[in-house]
Amino acid sequence: MSELLDQLNEPQREAAACTEGPVMIIAGAGSGKTRTLTYRIAHLLELGVDPFRILALTFTNKAAKEMRDRITKLVGNEAKNLWMGTFHSVFARVLRAEATKLGFTSSFTIYDTDDTKSAIKQVVKLLNLDPKTYKPSYVQSRISMAKSNLLSPKDYMENPEIYQTDIDSKRPAIGQIYQLYDQRLRNSNAMDFDDLLFNMNILLRDFPDVLLKYQQRFQYIMVDEYQDTNYAQYLIVKKLAARHQNICVVGDDAQSIYAFRGANIQNIFNFKRDYPEMQLFKLEQNYRSTKTIVQAANSIIGHNRDQIQKELWSDNQEGSLLRLVRADDERDEGMRVADAIQNYRLGQDADYRDFAVLYRQNSLSRSVEDALRKMNIPYKIYQGISFYGRREVKDVLAYLRLAVNPYDDESLARVINYPARGIGQTSMDRIRVAAADNEIPIWTVLENIGTFGLPINSGTVQKITEFVYMIKRFESQVPTTDAFSLAKQIVYASGIVKALREEDDPECAERIDNIDELLNGVQEFCESDPEPTAEAEKPEPTDGEPKLRTLDEFLQQVLLYTSEDKEKDDNADKVSLMTIHAAKGLEFPYVFVIGMEEQIFPSFMASSRAELEEERRLFYVAVTRAEKQVTLSYAQSRFNNGQRMGGEISRFVEEIDDQYIEMPSSRRAFPETGTLPRAFFNAGKPQPTRAAKPVAKVPQRPAVPNSPATIGSIMPGIRVQHDKFGIGKVLGIEGEGDSRKATVFFDGVGQKQLMLKFAKLTVVEE
Repeated sequence: MSELLDQLNEPQREAAACTEGPVMIIAGAGSGKTRTLTYRIAHLLELGVDPFRILALTFTNKAAKEMRDRITKLVGNEAKNLWMGTFHSVFARVLRAEATKLGFTSSFTIYDTDDTKSAIKQVVKLLNLDPKTYKPSYVQSRISMAKSNLLSPKDYMENPEIYQTDIDSKRPAIGQIYQLYDQRLRNSNAMDFDDLLFNMNILLRDFPDVLLKYQQRFQYIMVDEYQDTNYAQYLIVKKLAARHQNICVVGDDAQSIYAFRGANIQNIFNFKRDYPEMQLFKLEQNYRSTKTIVQAANSIIGHNRDQIQKELWSDNQEGSLLRLVRADDERDEGMRVADAIQNYRLGQDADYRDFAVLYRQNSLSRSVEDALRKMNIPYKIYQGISFYGRREVKDVLAYLRLAVNPYDDESLARVINYPARGIGQTSMDRIRVAAADNEIPIWTVLENIGTFGLPINSGTVQKITEFVYMIKRFESQVPTTDAFSLAKQIVYASGIVKALREEDDPECAERIDNIDELLNGVQEFCESDPEPTAEAEKPEPTDGEPKLRTLDEFLQQVLLYTSEDKEKDDNADKVSLMTIHAAKGLEFPYVFVIGMEEQIFPSFMASSRAELEEERRLFYVAVTRAEKQVTLSYAQSRFNNGQRMGGEISRFVEEIDDQYIEMPSSRRAFPETGTLPRAFFNAGKPQPTRAAKPVAKVPQRPAVPNSPATIGSIMPGIRVQHDKFGIGKVLGIEGEGDSRKATVFFDGVGQKQLMLKFAKLTVVEE
């Protein structure tokens, strides 16, 4: 066996050495998954496998870069020729090479979530639909789910079950929106993120020669985080691997937490069904956490019925028990967390960056933020607005995108009058109508503005003509000018920097700095080595001259940054606050999980065993982020939908074996609040205790005036309140007498069907 693999433990080495045929590696939390995958690829290269024939798919650019860097250190620059990246980035490269087969050009634009929502908003307006009913975020999620399941607009509209769901939600036109949105994308020579997978499937399905080409090219395929794949990703991988069958998937069913994004845990459960000859390897040694944390995590996930059996273990020190904190309310919970962080920091000589506060829902962060600010503890909200999501950066990117693809309607709408150049909203509305009536892109109307007979004054026509000329001038330089030179020219010719300097806003200096930082990023890109292209299996010889890096290549990289790839502030000495979903893949010495109450965690939306098991997997992920200490907290009462509600401790806390958690006998009957030391977990140092205080009964104050309602008074159209779901509107009634059911759409929760006999609804007086 290779000396290279001697650096791995026995299970890791066996998994990395097994290169032929189907392989599944079940990698428990902190068990060296990335290390094993990295060494497996390095081992293939050491055996003489052509790097151009290795495809490695990840879910984040960060993971792909980390692996490529590690492989480069192990085997040298051959790692740069690997086909390695996210599903979206790799398949975008293939689609650009094969774009004409699908009716696109190779310079198609990739729409991010904001672009998608903006386009949907325009379609809703065009169809004269109520924007409050057809909110872009809801419509986008429906379209995204359809594409993830490979349903075209035609498939969507012809599916009676889907149509009935839309009718029940009072949104029967979503299929029509989907159809027009899809047409709008094609007119704009654009694809959204879901299209990169959807269209890749079409390419492999409808063009056998293309399928054969990439089956032959990719002799070895590896997929990271396989438990997070959706149906579209699953099918692509299965088709590509069908020829050589050298497919290796790595993942952990216990960390499958993205069903809301379309991830299908059955993909990992059914791998043996798809590949009966597959070999299974389990990585069960945890290198991250203490023995106590690992054993507690095992006791948590052991309550799930659907799982691939494994037993995580650790050779690390025993460590402290998990700690359980009960607070009076959310404000007290925030103060206890802030106190604990400060005490740990002083007592354990820790940095602020060593701490993470995790929560099931974003709204829970407010009380912790308030407490941290009061105690002058620096913190950051992980996955806030990313660098590429900032307004001024998106404005510049819109100009760059137009230079590459003038048919991009969303970029066009964003900057045609920014900076202000006298092209008003009324004129643009008339131009949009002309484009829709003639089923042509907006850019085509602008290019021929004088031929449509639009009621637009001559001054505006002149401004439009100047704008079109400017964009065409940029476009003509894309193939022959390096990305940095052209981007710099566009930034200053567009007038964005000049406009920011003229604004009377102290934040404008920072915005200009952000634009400069974007240009720095373009320059770094131009100086970097290009990735393998889909057109050729080997890079073309350069005769010693560096390859010209063009603007369209840069945009392909930037627009495929995933939500996990954030700004360069990760090493700042600040406490990290984030949802548990955002914490996956991260680790911290000290982890606090707040809001451990029924209806919050597990979420009240978990109404089936499958949903409850995903919630439990989410808790497992939260606990296994910690290296040294886990602290769980819950509040006796908390504001919810304008009312103060009593809090019941989460069943997940009760499921932890007593031997792994502090105060196990008190979980059902705690001492009076306030009798514990404020910082009772401070490195064993004695602390003064607070005097016990009486717990006042909190009155149940309704958010709005209401009156009790009998079953007969609940009618469609009225507003009602429910103890758990809050305030909503009755959409419909069915049944008779005691069997009457109400379909209610609750604000912030969604649609529910309730038996009126038991629902205890209250009519809201408006």
